[in-house]
Amino acid sequence: MFDLLAALLLGIIEGITEFLPISSTGHLLIAQHWLGARSALFNIAIQAGAIGAVVLIYRKRLWGMAVAFAGHDAPAEYDPLGITATPAQSRDYAFKLMAAFAVTCVGGLLVKALGWELPTDITPIAWALVIGAVWMLVAEHLAARRAEKLGERTAITWTVAVLVGIAQVVAGVFPGTSRSAATIFVALLAGTTNRAAATEFAFLVGIPTMFAATGYEVLSLYLQGGLGGVDWAELSVAFVASAVTAFVAVKWLLRYIQSHRFTVFAVYRLVLGMALLLWLPGGG
Repeated sequence: MFDLLAALLLGIIEGITEFLPISSTGHLLIAQHWLGARSALFNIAIQAGAIGAVVLIYRKRLWGMAVAFAGHDAPAEYDPLGITATPAQSRDYAFKLMAAFAVTCVGGLLVKALGWELPTDITPIAWALVIGAVWMLVAEHLAARRAEKLGERTAITWTVAVLVGIAQVVAGVFPGTSRSAATIFVALLAGTTNRAAATEFAFLVGIPTMFAATGYEVLSLYLQGGLGGVDWAELSVAFVASAVTAFVAVKWLLRYIQSHRFTVFAVYRLVLGMALLLWLPGGG
């Protein structure tokens, strides 16, 4: 029973934190420090649940891009944030998503080739939360000033796409950084001054990125014979919990950013990171 409750809790944590700018990997590593480490397949499953939720939310936007990319004319589409896109704009957007994804793939494969291993100690994660919080506050201030100077810009440039791809690699290397925080604020600082547009691009580029990472890990586990002895009850509970909570969390965030800044998330990261550093001075 405890294992099922732990799986449920970990699934909820993944679902809430995957797309909020507070670091899902960091929160999972912290939670597993006390609840017990789970298998790589378990972590893949709960991530897949969160991805599925975002695909469901953006299903019309994704279908519109697929149709436009195939060369068919289609009516202008509306995404969950109310932003419209013509077929030509959808094709251009799709190309930029692919560019960001390609940069992430190249960077990710390079990191793998270098043998980089994710730190699992709490202390470096706590520092990443604190440093990331300070960076978010500074970046938000700079982005606001940039928006005042340039006006509201929703367009995603090629520069933004490439930098978002790089940001995903950096976030993957340092647990606690947060993929969504890194990509959203890079987009804001690089020229997409509209919070909603920057967030949408960060979420959409995360779909192929996370699917690819999930597929890569599953294939690696299969080749290593690591798919045996799976507790499907735990896996199922965690998957469903992650999908449901991710759906709710993303829907809430999309409404929240319409009229609020990301400051509250930076403050949360700062408080959590400092609390961990104070409670675990020995680097647990």
